[in-house]
Amino acid sequence: MLTGKTAIITGAAQGIGLAIAELFAANGARIVIGDLDADQAQAAAASLDTEAIGVACDVADGADVQRLIQAAVDAFGSLDVMVNNAGITRDATMRKMTEQQFDDVIAVHLKGTWNGTRLAAAHMREHGGGTIINMSSISGKVGMIGQTNYSAAKAGIVGLTKAAAKEVAHLGVRVNAIQPGLIRTAMTEAMPAKAWESKMAEIPMQRAGEPAEIASVALFYASEMSSYMTGTVAEVTGGRHL
Repeated sequence: MLTGKTAIITGAAQGIGLAIAELFAANGARIVIGDLDADQAQAAAASLDTEAIGVACDVADGADVQRLIQAAVDAFGSLDVMVNNAGITRDATMRKMTEQQFDDVIAVHLKGTWNGTRLAAAHMREHGGGTIINMSSISGKVGMIGQTNYSAAKAGIVGLTKAAAKEVAHLGVRVNAIQPGLIRTAMTEAMPAKAWESKMAEIPMQRAGEPAEIASVALFYASEMSSYMTGTVAEVTGGRHL
């Protein structure tokens, strides 16, 4: 589905990002993994069954994101798919959250997604188009206790996606977002049992999702199967918070 395409995936040294990289690779894409940790990015790239490179990148730094895009073009000659997936959490209630914790999450998620979207779109519009996939969260739809920073950032990504989609649609660039729910990763499995059970009780399908189930939606958005879709938000939640 992605043969001959080059895809950048940020935050893809592990978790959902790595699952997306693996599925894109299995569908013929050349992969560029951007991650804060260069060694982990390169190790993840080496594990893929396709042409792939790993590049150190701080998505909150526009110059770093531009270098990531240039690395993709230098290595593979094009940039066709951009997945803005990199993220962090700094959870705390408002009473306890510091300004730094708020700023850090906004910088990585919201500014990072803006950097990836604007810079990828700038390249794609000059080279025949492309598709951009932004990772939001169900937390951006409903808000979660202890996540005023994360919920604000993830809600902002939805607005950013819709606005950007309108700006670049006529140039052949599509921009869509994914809102995962409870997905089984190392981070979520480290939750206290009580918190996990509370979240599970909200899911009509009565199970957590798997990273591969987010990756398959990303593949749909990256491929021509979604060629008439832009500015949309796909909730991948098992029915949670309908």
